[in-house]
Amino acid sequence: MTRLDPQALVRHLDRLYRAAWALCGSREEAEDLVQETVVRVLAKPRRLHGDEELAYLLGALRNTFLTTRRTASRRPREAATLDDVAAADSRPGGQPEAALETQELFAAIAALPEEFRLALVAVDLVGLSYREAADLLGTREATITTRLHRARGRVAQALEAPGPPGRREGSGERRSLR
Repeated sequence: MTRLDPQALVRHLDRLYRAAWALCGSREEAEDLVQETVVRVLAKPRRLHGDEELAYLLGALRNTFLTTRRTASRRPREAATLDDVAAADSRPGGQPEAALETQELFAAIAALPEEFRLALVAVDLVGLSYREAADLLGTREATITTRLHRARGRVAQALEAPGPPGRREGSGERRSLR
């Protein structure tokens, strides 16, 4: 058993951020999630089995995400009024089309069912192998393959369809990809 080196966290921040963005669907929530995960991991020394830093950190990120969602679901919600909503930033960015495409992609991933989203994030965004993703998510490699296929299909369908992610139009030939 080895200890998690706090400096190792820095090497994995980009991957953690991309994974968090895909889980949350927004940059701001992703930043908060990564920050909360880092705080929890650094709160006490952690022991790892072998060289599994990234897998451990992704598991911690996932657990923090689920914990914050459960906690938020128990809290009463306030309805926002028009006065509470801030105006959108009107400054043009360097590549607005790329930013829009990225936002649409992450929104489509965030709209996926949890099992598909976690598999897609682990393999396509973080770069884990199918075996590593299966170990991390506690399932078989074949299940990861199936979930990835279905998740990628749903994301592609959401990006092709006009309107919000996850909205399906058409004749309804394929109602469910499950």
